[in-house]
Amino acid sequence: MAELATIARPYAEALFSSAGADAAHLKPQLAGLAALAGSPELRQFADNPKVAPTQVFDLMAGSALSQGLSLDPKVGNLLKAIIDNGRLAALPEIATQFLALVNGSTGVSDAVVQSAFPISEGQLAEVMAALEQRFKRKLNATVELDPELIGGIRVVVGDEVLDTSVKARLEQMKVALTA
Repeated sequence: MAELATIARPYAEALFSSAGADAAHLKPQLAGLAALAGSPELRQFADNPKVAPTQVFDLMAGSALSQGLSLDPKVGNLLKAIIDNGRLAALPEIATQFLALVNGSTGVSDAVVQSAFPISEGQLAEVMAALEQRFKRKLNATVELDPELIGGIRVVVGDEVLDTSVKARLEQMKVALTA
């Protein structure tokens, strides 16, 4: 079977091109559906040959509505096409590729900021201003707590990593001392 990335690309590009300027507004809907598609129970339900594709669509659309997500017709059509073609497993990858396309068109990147301690809004604003200068682009931050860092932060932007944590510095010292 082809890799999920290969399967997902045409779907993500089709949604991106059909959405046009509204593409950024579709990100939460697609992310919510991707989270649903990652559920083993839903996948088991969808893979059952006795279940019609319309039942799977109705279940997913209803679940999305219960989470406060109203489906745009473009996202609904994409979901129908994915279910009809038996590609529900690719939906999380489709969402990832769609997000990359939207971010690429707007010049924005997603940043994961890992910290040992909670970061206040003011501290996050200062950190993001410095990171945007460092990476030379606008960043959307997601903060994650990771007590193993001991102190400092670790930032992941795409395939770039900036690690100023105490854990990383201790590892560097360990390597230097054992070399």
